[in-house]
Amino acid sequence: MNLPIDVIAKITFAPLLIHQGRQVRRTALLLPEPPGQRDGQAGAGNNRLLILGDSSAAGVGAAHQSEALSGQLSRLLGPNHYWRLEAKTGATTASIGAHLDGLEGQRFDTALIVLGVNDITNMVPLRRLLAQRSTLYRRLQIDHGVTRVVVSGLPPMRHFPLLPQPLRWVLGAQADRFDAALAKQAQALGHTYIRHHIPFNPALMARDGFHPAAAAYRLWALSLAPHLRA
Repeated sequence: MNLPIDVIAKITFAPLLIHQGRQVRRTALLLPEPPGQRDGQAGAGNNRLLILGDSSAAGVGAAHQSEALSGQLSRLLGPNHYWRLEAKTGATTASIGAHLDGLEGQRFDTALIVLGVNDITNMVPLRRLLAQRSTLYRRLQIDHGVTRVVVSGLPPMRHFPLLPQPLRWVLGAQADRFDAALAKQAQALGHTYIRHHIPFNPALMARDGFHPAAAAYRLWALSLAPHLRA
């Protein structure tokens, strides 16, 4: 059996990668989720958007939600929409279901999914992740009436300044592989998958070297907004 190159690298450099991972967790700068609105309405609010995700969806790296992804999107979506942000630092595809528990009975037209980095860092196997994503998509459609699922792809982790080499390369290669599989799954299920094309160079990264800065959130919102407008 031909193993993926990132799996071979994990096996080969396991002690070093484990050491680097522990060091990153121990020394990383922990930025808070920014203050600000987590829902809002323009006009009659007939087009309802749910933003569901992790720390990037929650805006970590921005000073205020108005500069974060949800705030940037809310200004781009047009005059007749309602949006709600349900996101938490550390959220995985499996754990985000707890947020849906608190939305029982609420209906949305579109769901934007911003998840995956924590699935990578928590070493969730690809097959399990695909099953969890399928369950999440189905739940959004059945329990919350979502007719359009838009998935934001995994960011290029190979460019995160926080991560030392070779950990950065290994996680980047794994993220690329998982991203391709998630995109293929979403397409097969009829969902929209938007691959990341934002150049996450140091100038666009937050102080922690792991999250987007306000300028990156702006570019990210610009790339997603056309797929979220009714």
